[in-house]
Amino acid sequence: MQDDGFFADWKKWLVAWELRAAEFSAAELAGEIDYLQSKDLSDDGGPRKEELPGGELWATWRRLGGTLRSRAGLPWRKAKEGSDLRQPGRKIAIITTASLPWMTGTAVNPLLRTVFLAKDSTREVTLLVPWLSKADQATIFPSITFETPEEQETYVREWAKKRTGVEANFKIRFYPGRYAPEKGSILPIGDLTKYIPDEEADVAVLEEPEHLNWYHHGSCWTRKFSHVVGVVHTNYLDYARREEGGDVKQRLLKAINCWVCQAHCHKVVKLSGAVQPLPKEHTEFVHGVSPAFLEVGMAKRLPTKGSDERFSRGFYYIGKVVWGKGYTELLDMVEFHKTSTGKDLPVDVFGGGADFADVTQTSSTKGLSLMFHGPKDHLSPDIHEYKAFINPSTSDVVATTSAEALAMGKFVICCEHPSNKFFSQFRNCLVYRTPEEFNERVRYAMEHEPAPLSEEETFKLTWEAATERFLDIASLSVQERNPGLLNRAMDSIAYMSHNTLTGLEPVRVTAGAGVGTRDNPECVTGYSPSSGCAGGLFDRRVTESKQCT
Repeated sequence: MQDDGFFADWKKWLVAWELRAAEFSAAELAGEIDYLQSKDLSDDGGPRKEELPGGELWATWRRLGGTLRSRAGLPWRKAKEGSDLRQPGRKIAIITTASLPWMTGTAVNPLLRTVFLAKDSTREVTLLVPWLSKADQATIFPSITFETPEEQETYVREWAKKRTGVEANFKIRFYPGRYAPEKGSILPIGDLTKYIPDEEADVAVLEEPEHLNWYHHGSCWTRKFSHVVGVVHTNYLDYARREEGGDVKQRLLKAINCWVCQAHCHKVVKLSGAVQPLPKEHTEFVHGVSPAFLEVGMAKRLPTKGSDERFSRGFYYIGKVVWGKGYTELLDMVEFHKTSTGKDLPVDVFGGGADFADVTQTSSTKGLSLMFHGPKDHLSPDIHEYKAFINPSTSDVVATTSAEALAMGKFVICCEHPSNKFFSQFRNCLVYRTPEEFNERVRYAMEHEPAPLSEEETFKLTWEAATERFLDIASLSVQERNPGLLNRAMDSIAYMSHNTLTGLEPVRVTAGAGVGTRDNPECVTGYSPSSGCAGGLFDRRVTESKQCT
């Protein structure tokens, strides 16, 4: 489709000015920078007002956020350079959509990324997580609630220390959030950029940038931070596709995800190719597993005392019990195995969630040998004894549980899918393409013992290796940090249009943001969820009706 009329003229104008800017940069601006570099700098790293051509006019330009303005204490001339996360003194804020004790991937992995980034004492690392009301805590936290953010911070730090054994100095800050049961997710309240002080606003790592920004109204992340990278964890399109009106929801959500990533990120890192195409995307698996899982794998190299076998139990699955988390595929594969071989395939299932009753009822109706045990930590001693982890899910971007199972020395039976590409290099990963091959992999796991992990396989699973991969992929080249006038204009248009719509309360409520969620409360603990139903366009009707009755 070709541009015409006003838009064609507008685009030509932008291109012309981009070329002019490049010409100016190559000639006159170079001399200007040489002149300014010879002068003393002000406290914020920029030139002193009285020493600049233009005086007050130039100072005003810097205050308004011109491209040569200092950001996060970096010299103003660095705006024309790339951004290396290995550079000493970087201040990194990691912002995520969930927190312990909710044992979900977006709570665990950003926390572990924080811990291992903070091992380098030359960095200042902050983790920003949601604070929930007592009612929301009771809904999703397993048998524990907190009176204050400080109590929850203590819990998070103790869990991280126990899980990793790492002494790391990092900050934990909270932002107000609400649990949206119709989405099975936590949504931010207000403008999250306000919870990172300006003097610390250097690098922002947005864990789930689309999720964080669906309803974001306020500052643009790339205007407050000099370096913003998004890490995409979840295949939300797959969830949308499974719901009523899924095709329409999926198309709309795909466009919105692109929209907000364009507006708020310099770079987007997808954990695997299972995620939709996104602006500024790169693909790299930047997660690892806690040392505690690798310790279990080391212990399982030898048979259990008094036995010739290393594992005493068979097959299991662990994951939040919602249909979109692989339970449709799990039941289908187990049912196929039963009908095609005439034999039951016993699988112990660990997890809880919104669809628990429906999944267990469906399994019972089909006569499947699935035993549901409720939520359990994947590191629980009971799970050490299982030989094989079955994970047929195609909705994951990358399944953390698969990485953990491999680290514990187990077989992992999974389908051929972009989400499993990283794991397929491991000897104990048994990949199938068809239901018939699934049966073959099950039989192989029954008859063989998993191979002990090699040193190379072990290192690839560590958070040390994942952190190196992250530092490599998340750094910005000169082009990525300064993409040119046309691309910056497109980013600005995406931000301004989205910010305008998310400022309208009727639009927010219709889209499912909830009532009164646009503005920041007076304090982090000051938000109370509305008693009204907050269902919107993306919400499951079944769950909505349960909440509204």
